[in-house]
Amino acid sequence: MQEAATLYDRTAARASGVVLAGYSTSFGLGSRLLGRRARRDIEAVYALVRIADEVVDTHRGADAGAMLDELEAQTSRALVSGYSTNLVVHAFAAAAAHAGIGHAEIDPFFASMRADLTVRVHDRESYERYVYGSAEVVGLMCLAVFLNADRAPGEPVRRADAGLVLGARALGAAFQKINFLRDLGADAGDLGRCYFPGVQPGALDRRQLGEILAEIEHDLRVARGALPRLPRRARLAVAATLGLYDTLLARLADTPPEELLDRRVRLGGARKLAVVLRSVAVEARLGGHGSPALSVRADA
Repeated sequence: MQEAATLYDRTAARASGVVLAGYSTSFGLGSRLLGRRARRDIEAVYALVRIADEVVDTHRGADAGAMLDELEAQTSRALVSGYSTNLVVHAFAAAAAHAGIGHAEIDPFFASMRADLTVRVHDRESYERYVYGSAEVVGLMCLAVFLNADRAPGEPVRRADAGLVLGARALGAAFQKINFLRDLGADAGDLGRCYFPGVQPGALDRRQLGEILAEIEHDLRVARGALPRLPRRARLAVAATLGLYDTLLARLADTPPEELLDRRVRLGGARKLAVVLRSVAVEARLGGHGSPALSVRADA
């Protein structure tokens, strides 16, 4: 019986790995720097997030709301039972149990996904709420995975301090906003959406672009401030992904607003690899010196 359960767990984990490999080379490159347990759990987090996103962005049928409700219900049940017939949900439940992820992260995430079915143009309040649920809580889930990757059975779940939480939220927000800019044309043309407050679908001027870029740069500075305090392998993985998004941000800043509406800014495979290798080399050389020691607390 135990062998069968282990086989199911491993199969679910492999399914999540396939989702990540199929959808994100950037995130995938960074995850390869993690240890086995952390990588498996990050793949599980990514896969659940991606499936929910596909429901609202790709399927978009009349039953999309019901499908999203069912996915959330499956996830909630699996958080309690530790089991799901949905392989991705099953893998996520295992990762959540190990890392201490729960409804504090899951509920805002599904609320933001649900907003994509009805909200087309955001004001400042709805934008910040959406970014928190769609991206900042994902950063918090990844942080929980990093801190608990080597947690032994029976050891209390490790919780981050306020500084690490702030950095994780900022990292998720920055990545999401960069992707908003990259998908500006597709979101406006295909989905009729624009996430940035004050920007109408299909329209973006230089002033607006400058303000958005400044907001993202602030998020990235906050995220970098917390980077040296992560566990070593997580720090290298995040540094690699930060390097990729820094490069994308520079490309976006050099692209006229009208071109952002016509094409998606991308990095080629060779360029991505070069950026990752350079970012990891720099971070490994720095070694986290000059920053406070990692501070976590354990739940009883």
